[in-house]
Amino acid sequence: MAASSVVSEPVVKAGEAAGSAAAFGTNRLLLLWSTVIGKKIVMAVTGVIMVAFVIAHMLGNLKIFAGPKEINTYSRFLREVGMPELGYGDALWIVRLVLITAVTLHIIAAVTLTRVSWQARPIGYRERKDLETSFAARWMRWGGVILAVFIVFHILHFTLGMVGFQPGQFRELHVYSNVVAGFSVWPVSAFYILAMLALFSHLDHGIWSMLQTLGWSTARNQATLRLASRLIAGVVFAGFVSVPVAVLAGWIQ
Repeated sequence: MAASSVVSEPVVKAGEAAGSAAAFGTNRLLLLWSTVIGKKIVMAVTGVIMVAFVIAHMLGNLKIFAGPKEINTYSRFLREVGMPELGYGDALWIVRLVLITAVTLHIIAAVTLTRVSWQARPIGYRERKDLETSFAARWMRWGGVILAVFIVFHILHFTLGMVGFQPGQFRELHVYSNVVAGFSVWPVSAFYILAMLALFSHLDHGIWSMLQTLGWSTARNQATLRLASRLIAGVVFAGFVSVPVAVLAGWIQ
């Protein structure tokens, strides 16, 4: 009995120490989240994840210009990557879950920061000296709403085929024909282009803000980083919009 108690006591203490360390780490994260700078960091980190996905998604979309075989093969690859260690489509779902988490945290942080900003000055300024910054901030919020609505529509449209298609028109893994059929409906393409304009504005202002929050912006590289943010946003916009434009123009059919 004595030997047993001697052996078990350090194990219990080690377990308590591990639990305390985990609790301490969790408390620090919650404390950081409760601050304005913590929410800005969350927005910046989740922003990095989303920007990386957006660029990768755009490059994948551009494969449609290589023809049906290329884009359809790419679609199958996304579902088969990681096999046999992972099941069919598991890697894609892991990416989706990471993105859903990032988008959710990003939206929560943005809404909370907006409410904090409103509470700090419940009565608006009579004069706004920096009209450009004010417009960018307002458009970021409305652009975010447009993008949130678009994400839901985009999933229902091209991922699930539940809207925007005639019965039997949507076919799983037939990305080329689905894209042509989907963007042939001009209101759908118009909404897509509007959402991409919102994305351009969001990236233009968001990447710049993200670089500042992460401490990468200095007095020397400020102009360069600002230009880089706008160029990245412009390339992403052009890449995404080129697909519906090509379908409507008959270049892809």
